[in-house]
Amino acid sequence: MQNGSTTALVGANGRWADGPDRPARVTRPRWESRYAIAVLGGDVLIMLVALAIGVWVGFGNTSRDSNLALLIAAGTAPCFVCCMIATRAWEAGILGRGSEEFSRLLRSIASTSVLVGIVGLAFQVSATRPWVFGVIPGMGVLIAGARYLLRQLLYRQRDQGRCVHEVLAVGGAEWVSDLIARTQRAAYHGWVVTGACTPDGAGPNGAGEVDGVPVVGDLDATASTVLRGDYRVVAVAPADGWSARRLHQLAWDLEGQGVELVVHPGLMEVQGPRLHVAPVDGLPLLRLTEPRFTGLPRVLKGVMDKIGAGLLLFMLAPLLSAIYLAVRSDGGPGFFRQVRVGQDGRQFRMWKFRSMVVDAEKQRQAWALSGSDGAGPLFKLKADPRITTVGALLRKYSLDELPQLFNVVTGSMSLVGPRPPLPSEVATYSRDARRRLLVKPGLTGLWQISGRSDLSWDDAVRLDLRYVENWTLALDGLILWKTIRAVVRGDGAY
Repeated sequence: MQNGSTTALVGANGRWADGPDRPARVTRPRWESRYAIAVLGGDVLIMLVALAIGVWVGFGNTSRDSNLALLIAAGTAPCFVCCMIATRAWEAGILGRGSEEFSRLLRSIASTSVLVGIVGLAFQVSATRPWVFGVIPGMGVLIAGARYLLRQLLYRQRDQGRCVHEVLAVGGAEWVSDLIARTQRAAYHGWVVTGACTPDGAGPNGAGEVDGVPVVGDLDATASTVLRGDYRVVAVAPADGWSARRLHQLAWDLEGQGVELVVHPGLMEVQGPRLHVAPVDGLPLLRLTEPRFTGLPRVLKGVMDKIGAGLLLFMLAPLLSAIYLAVRSDGGPGFFRQVRVGQDGRQFRMWKFRSMVVDAEKQRQAWALSGSDGAGPLFKLKADPRITTVGALLRKYSLDELPQLFNVVTGSMSLVGPRPPLPSEVATYSRDARRRLLVKPGLTGLWQISGRSDLSWDDAVRLDLRYVENWTLALDGLILWKTIRAVVRGDGAY
């Protein structure tokens, strides 16, 4: 078979063999190998330290206790390694990417605990209990922490343009532009679009580039372009002239070349538990299930919201009292209450620390005539003269939002969710924006960790819809974790 200028031969084993014109396999970048070795070495080192601590703690007054501790440690080590391999927790493709890395690590740690516990139960060895409920989970926490630190180091390198994968985007110019924008926003993902192949081999209006990325060929030249370059990722989207057969041909041409092929399914931003593969006579179809806004997970979310908010109010009581007194230093009230729209359009009064002068609402109409720095229907001013000195500090670190914990306790808000809108904003909502009201608004959300007030209106709606469509308890946990960093940095708050 011949594709462009690339010739391939079929070997005796039925697989494609390198022909005279077929380039060598793309070499894995040195940084990628080093990162995988660092993760593996860190995991093994922490495992050995944890087992050593377990043995030290397990040593008793008799030689039997000592030998038993050594025996349990000797059995735990291979169990852990086997579970890590079985769950593919060391697979290079997931290291440093998303939540899947930590999900697999969690499954391997849980499996190790279960295996050690079953063996201990089978042989009636009660000494395994501290290992099952203490040593092994503690080892998992330490490994997760080490991987998180390594990931942060990797992200810093990527912020400086290093440790990235070059991407060839294949599809229409509009989709290529969208992918470029997304990879630039999510620089931590490590993708940099350095080339594009479009249906006509050109960008918008016949230009030779798309948003600064050169168009290196048309759809027919995709395979030869990949094999000539140093692309590690080929991202393909539906486009005029692109068929399933062409995708097959491309996959065959790239087989064994060390190039990752990813395909955009042409769906909205739906992912995670709502997507399922349902093959029909070998044809892989994506089955899209409806989002769930009721059921046990939502009940658990409500319980965790109330418990979490209650604990935070208790722990932050001294800080809340100090802020309240500081806000009242100008003689005005400490709190500001405002009507917001919650789940299913129900209105409620949202609590905040007052960050503006007492008559700020009366002055709003006058300042609104001079324009707004907020996105869409949001009224915001980057240098709002109504904000007090104390209020500016509170807003920078989102401390003015803390009284919303009372709203969470009373059930009108959640710890994580879409931004709570004003009734005047809701009156202008389109159909897609109204889907934000299907869940409770949150004290924080994807909008909080992705730019806050610097977001455009379209981006704010897109992020809120992504949350509504793909909500899971794990996503809530990830957002809460990232909120801490966003608040400390104070970016995008005014």
